[in-house]
Amino acid sequence: MDTYSLLREIADSWVLLAMFAFFIGAGVWAFWPGQRTARDDAAGIPFRNDVVTDASESADDSAAMNKERNYG
Repeated sequence: MDTYSLLREIADSWVLLAMFAFFIGAGVWAFWPGQRTARDDAAGIPFRNDVVTDASESADDSAAMNKERNYG
């Protein structure tokens, strides 16, 4: 048996099985209950730098502040 055929048989069987096991393991790890805080933290990334404004400010003041913040 030449080297290519041997490596091909190993890749078709054992490497495929190892990749499948890694995929299942990564899925289990991602949804493990202990990862809840990491998932919640990652879900809040887009909202970390939001500026909270008072309801008493007018829409014009809020728009001016957003324009100043976005365009310098």
